Amino acid sequence: MEKLAAKDQERRKSELAELHSLEQKFLSAKQWKTDYRTNAKWEHYLSCDGTPDPTVLREINTFMSLWCEDQNEDIQRVMEKGEQVLNLIEKLQFLLLDTPPDEITDEETVQYQKSILELQNLLHQKYNEATEHLLKTANMHEDSESGNMQAVIKDKNVTFCIWANLKKKVRFKNHVFCDVQHGFDLPKSLAASSVAVRILHTHYDHVSPLWLQCQSVPKFEVLDSEESTQLSKGNVEEPEEEEKKAREEPNMPTEEEMCSEGRKSAISLKENNNSIAVINETEEENEKKSEILDIKSQVRDPLMKEETNEKAEVISDETIVDLQQFVPVGGVYHIDVLQLPPQVKQIKDWSMVELLDIGLETYPYHPEEAEDATLPPIQITLRLSDDVMYFEDPVIARWDPAGQQWRTDGISNVTYEAQEKSITFEMGASCTIALLQDAHLHLPYRAWELRPTGMDEAVFMVTTVFATIQIQIKGNQCMLSSVVVEEKDVLSHITGKWISPVGLRAVLKKAGVNIFPGEYSHKYVSVEKAPLAEVKAYQQMALVAAAFAFAWSKWNLEAGQEQVVFKVSEHIKADSDKDWSLYLFNGQKAQKLKITETSEAFSEELEEDSEFHSTLYHTLKDFASKEALNKVETASFLFVDVVYQLLLATRVLTYS
Repeated sequence: MEKLAAKDQERRKSELAELHSLEQKFLSAKQWKTDYRTNAKWEHYLSCDGTPDPTVLREINTFMSLWCEDQNEDIQRVMEKGEQVLNLIEKLQFLLLDTPPDEITDEETVQYQKSILELQNLLHQKYNEATEHLLKTANMHEDSESGNMQAVIKDKNVTFCIWANLKKKVRFKNHVFCDVQHGFDLPKSLAASSVAVRILHTHYDHVSPLWLQCQSVPKFEVLDSEESTQLSKGNVEEPEEEEKKAREEPNMPTEEEMCSEGRKSAISLKENNNSIAVINETEEENEKKSEILDIKSQVRDPLMKEETNEKAEVISDETIVDLQQFVPVGGVYHIDVLQLPPQVKQIKDWSMVELLDIGLETYPYHPEEAEDATLPPIQITLRLSDDVMYFEDPVIARWDPAGQQWRTDGISNVTYEAQEKSITFEMGASCTIALLQDAHLHLPYRAWELRPTGMDEAVFMVTTVFATIQIQIKGNQCMLSSVVVEEKDVLSHITGKWISPVGLRAVLKKAGVNIFPGEYSHKYVSVEKAPLAEVKAYQQMALVAAAFAFAWSKWNLEAGQEQVVFKVSEHIKADSDKDWSLYLFNGQKAQKLKITETSEAFSEELEEDSEFHSTLYHTLKDFASKEALNKVETASFLFVDVVYQLLLATRVLTYS
């Protein structure tokens, strides 16, 4: 072992230089994406299609002002315009998630966040105006059977279910909207009042705090070896002071700027999905930075514990939902009992209606505040979307606008029917409802595998307790090829579409298949690995993924926190059998293990006639064919980057 260590030390500098040459692919990918964003902005400018550039404050403000002044309150027209607004919001969210920190200023970040909130509030305001406009003419759309008005208007983004109580007959106190199977049962007092019921299902979530809507992959950073050594000795005073200062003097708009209609959203978008190792040009600095790689959350560990303790003190009320543990799935349901506005009257050729300045008005009905409990609650039944998977009974919560949080109180008698995909509950007059799911129910993974299938093509498969998710990779994009639950393919509406890794994360999380750990997931899943070993492994796995297959090993748990163990096989042809070997890597030393997956106990003993190296790449190189090495050399930098992003997003070496 001493001889092998000496030999490794001798060739260390040249091997790190060779690895550095390969790592230039990450910088090439970063530059390509920067150029792509610049070109997209220029092409949008040249297109002159009338849509604003959401990053240009003047354009987005003009767009919002013009829509505010637009008096067309037709609900179909508002929904069409709403789709354009949602596209603008999505572009801004994507920029916040996908732009490296060195390419976006703090001022731009705050501007984009503020624009997102203003667009969201304006869209909901227009939904309310369209609802009021429709309710004013409710008597012109009476149902022939009941004499009341009912309507279902929907598109891919939103569903309006509106019922107006025109006849005030108690026998019509309940109703089911046939097209969507949502329904309600009113107390007798409401059934005899001038009320309207609206169930507005937005298939997106514009209610939760912005940090949750734009949650990204925790950021990994490269540190100098000297700096990292100091930090590892516990010298974390400076990062703590900087972080505290950032919290005390946040660079964000005031509450008045951020709020509209009582909404306030915390902004905490510090993480960035696209952070990569940045290597300087000199060999000496390159060697240092190739040796030491760390994660921001590790450096901030004492501070994170402090923040966590603060939050634990605040969230002592069990009815407040912990949004680090539970996430809304399936959009948001705005359920309102409304005061029926004055109805239009037809006099000869004239249509006349009384105009009120108060707008859409909530009916004053609060059973939870009644002293003698004589006001019964309203019963609501929601038919859940087939486009969303609920792997466990969802937690139902209501939005508390005063506390800016989801709460589970105020909702009673909840019944969930898994087969029918419906949920029934009782509540007060008006609530904004979300169904929440444990963010970590797919963690830890049961198994995973990454294998090449062609030139700059690969398949990445993750198996959880509930599902098997298969993702294809090709060039700079990836595609969800299947989600299998209980041997059945599900979520066919999101499979077969080529998108970016950031887009894939958003699509899967929206569909309830969250296989992406967050910054605080280690608090809820009892697995952890040292960042040095984990992140360098992902980088070097991505660099050689064009010719080598990787897979889960049961010995990874036995290897301890400081190192990772996984299976590797050279995989040149898509249909070739995989001859797996086990490799151990701690970020600074890689070796092939003598044990196999079926061995009785874990051992770090080297495979016979093998050596250890400073890099995983050179350890694999000892056993690789010329064809495999050639594929590694010629692999596209975009393919390498996408593989790295997916590995970093799923963190399979820690959460398996």
